[in-house]
Amino acid sequence: MIKEFEFRTLPGVGMLALLLSVFGGGLYLIVTALNSENEKLMIGAGLGVLVVALLLMTGLFMIAPNTSGVMTLFGQYKGTVRTPGLHYANPFMGKEKVSLRVRNFETTKLKVNDHDGNPIEIAAVVVWKVVDAAEALFEVDHYEDYVKVQCESALRNLATAFPYDAHQENQKSLRANAVEVAAQLKLEIEERVMKAGIDVIESRISHLAYSPEIATVMLQRQQASAIIAARTKIVEGAVGMVEMALEQLSKKGIVEFDSERKAAMVSNLLVVLCGERGAQAVVNTGTLYH
Repeated sequence: MIKEFEFRTLPGVGMLALLLSVFGGGLYLIVTALNSENEKLMIGAGLGVLVVALLLMTGLFMIAPNTSGVMTLFGQYKGTVRTPGLHYANPFMGKEKVSLRVRNFETTKLKVNDHDGNPIEIAAVVVWKVVDAAEALFEVDHYEDYVKVQCESALRNLATAFPYDAHQENQKSLRANAVEVAAQLKLEIEERVMKAGIDVIESRISHLAYSPEIATVMLQRQQASAIIAARTKIVEGAVGMVEMALEQLSKKGIVEFDSERKAAMVSNLLVVLCGERGAQAVVNTGTLYH
């Protein structure tokens, strides 16, 4: 693998001043040749100096902050320049600039099957930057497209590893464990783009939903699960209240219950506590046995 290393350049400002002086000398030769006996020779020399100065000026290049310049000479990698400012290098060198700034990329909405086989729509936002310009240019073809493809591939793989909703105890899901899922997605993307000199700063799920064809059914399923959970909680509370009521009545000696009367009282209390509507009072004029 090609690893990045520093390329040392000549000071750009000093070389610019020197080349401008050479260019001015060429112009001076041409101007003074008009009144000289060796007019053709001096004009030719002046033109030659101008051509050389212009050719050498192509070695000047600028590096902006958070930008690197990858230097190549006749197909060989010679190093990378990261220091901002005006630089000078061999005019025959290739100078390709690579941005080191932080970038955002949002995947398209992908339609995939989750761990339970349910079709879902999912998308993610990935924050990344180039940390090795040489690897980004020479290890992969079009590193920006490479990052996009690998992000979508990692997102598809992640979606199949987790269910949309957890239906078992201690089971992680895409909807309930967003932090853990985002961390796992970041690791998967990093493994895929590491060879391209890319560092993944952050990744997170930006869109998550059931596919339209099953969205209604899954909504009903969620509502049913919520109703069952609520009913379970109500029954647990009602049983505790009945138990407490019987215990307090017996402890204070207010009334003595046989098993049949206990069953009747439990039935009445559960109806009152677990009913969806308020209970209607009924005056009992008889006894349990008559």
